[in-house]
Amino acid sequence: QVQLVESGGGLVQAGGSLRLSCAPSPSIFSFRSMGWYRQALGKQREWVAAISNGGTTNYADSVKGRFTISRDTAKNTVYLRMNSLQPEDTAVYYCNADQFGGGVVRGQGTQVTVSS
Repeated sequence: QVQLVESGGGLVQAGGSLRLSCAPSPSIFSFRSMGWYRQALGKQREWVAAISNGGTTNYADSVKGRFTISRDTAKNTVYLRMNSLQPEDTAVYYCNADQFGGGVVRGQGTQVTVSS
């Protein structure tokens, strides 16, 4: 069964940092790409960052230079390091995995709250 287990959300002050983790089942190499979306209360879901099966990374303009997506193949985990967090980064963050041949798997979401 394919699933994504997220962790690492929480409450942080503006300017602070958090690291989100996403552990997929099965291997991270089972997916064409993995990434993160976020959805703030009352707003549409927003793509944040992605890392391809080959390791290429991409970022939304709103997080470029502040967020870093990476993976640890030994731990079979994808990370989203978030620095210089601002109140507008407050949202539920969802890990996302694009399957080869189509199909998308999403995690349960983890809340990130940035206080001013």
